[in-house]
Amino acid sequence: MNTYNKGLDSIRPFLAKAESKQAPLCSSGFTKTFLYFICAVSAMGGLLFGYDWVVIGGAKPFYELYFGITDSPLMQGVAMTTALVGCLVGAMVAGALADRYGRKPLLMLSAVLFTVSAVATGLFDDFTLFNIARFIGGMGIGIASALAPMYIAEVSPADIRGRMVSLNQMTIVLGILVAQIVNMLLARDTSVTENMAWNTEWGWRWMFWAETLPAGLFLLMSFFIPESPVYLQLKMGGGDPATKSRGKREGRKDEERTDMAGLRELMQPKYRHVLLLGLIIAVFQQWCGTNVIFNYAQEIFVGAGFDVDGMFINIVITGIANVVFTFAALYTIEKWGRRTLILMGAGVLFMIYFILGTCYFIGLTGTMMVMLVVAAISVYAMTLGPVTWTLLAEIFPNRVRGIAMATCTFALWVGCCTLTFSFPSMNALLGSSGTFWIYSAICLCAYIYLYRNCPETKGKSLEELERELVK
Repeated sequence: MNTYNKGLDSIRPFLAKAESKQAPLCSSGFTKTFLYFICAVSAMGGLLFGYDWVVIGGAKPFYELYFGITDSPLMQGVAMTTALVGCLVGAMVAGALADRYGRKPLLMLSAVLFTVSAVATGLFDDFTLFNIARFIGGMGIGIASALAPMYIAEVSPADIRGRMVSLNQMTIVLGILVAQIVNMLLARDTSVTENMAWNTEWGWRWMFWAETLPAGLFLLMSFFIPESPVYLQLKMGGGDPATKSRGKREGRKDEERTDMAGLRELMQPKYRHVLLLGLIIAVFQQWCGTNVIFNYAQEIFVGAGFDVDGMFINIVITGIANVVFTFAALYTIEKWGRRTLILMGAGVLFMIYFILGTCYFIGLTGTMMVMLVVAAISVYAMTLGPVTWTLLAEIFPNRVRGIAMATCTFALWVGCCTLTFSFPSMNALLGSSGTFWIYSAICLCAYIYLYRNCPETKGKSLEELERELVK
């Protein structure tokens, strides 16, 4: 309690200034250098999120041989989905725990989970224990994916908030690229029998063990970041400035509550519209289909006519495109706005997936297919990837942001889990052409909904957005 009081006392002048000007909380509370530092540390959860999420795609051909599941689509789906189930659990508990104990302790917990999972996944020889370790890592992903963008949004001023939250997406794609490069470097030439034996016995293990270093660094650096000022204010009695200013405008007494809201309050009619918007944005980010390229790169590129070694090269190419266009998003998200980018992502992906499905249908292979896949990754990286997390961190009021972010992140991982688990069956039943045509149709439906309902949040304080979106 004394720690929270000291933390709150240290930021009270900035809270008062933020309230009087209706500026974002703590917009003047940190120097820019320190702000960048704490956002970068928080975003390291995104780097581990990206690495842990994608590393299994490169390890897949080898651990399947080791565990003897190459002829069992069901067990393959289980291995690929276990971490995603952990994501669901992590996201489900993240909001309530963050509202009770704070944002910082939960970020530290995610770092511990990443470290334990990285060591254990490569250590175990039993398929069940392997999946338990993956589940633990998934919990770390679920917690980090919910907490990191929310924490960054709560400490960042409105004029650079989108860029700062997009930093989390940048570290995610960097983690993805690092995992892809590590997988390629560790996977020895599969045309040599001895190398294939090493890959099957040890290569996939080192792919997971390589995560230990950044996970340990994240845990160490998380000791040096402060607690979120928004959390300190609401938890220790500062109240919600948007609630107070709204009460003053309406000529009534201040009746704000200082405790955090639970799921029951989030379900109230006044939050219904914004909650539905958040849920659809979260699920669409997954069901747009782009993420199957990372998790099922082997099937996609082999189906396009490449061998396993060519698959690894093409995976790295998509990873580089992912990083380059996420860098572009850091600049466009504040200039073009969130609404423009998310609509552009849905519309362009609709066209790319329709063309990609058609190419699979007529039997095209080779460079043309790689170009289409890279184009899809590039569009996603510049639009739906960063914009989703930014919008989710912005559209909810301070009082319910923790539980709302947890709810939407849970929905996002439900979408990811169902997408990942269903792809092998869809691909077997409908073929690659039918599968990507379905993703194309989903993008078209999402475009129509978002065109009608998605607001522009660029340059507005969190309190201004609450007044606009919560009626």
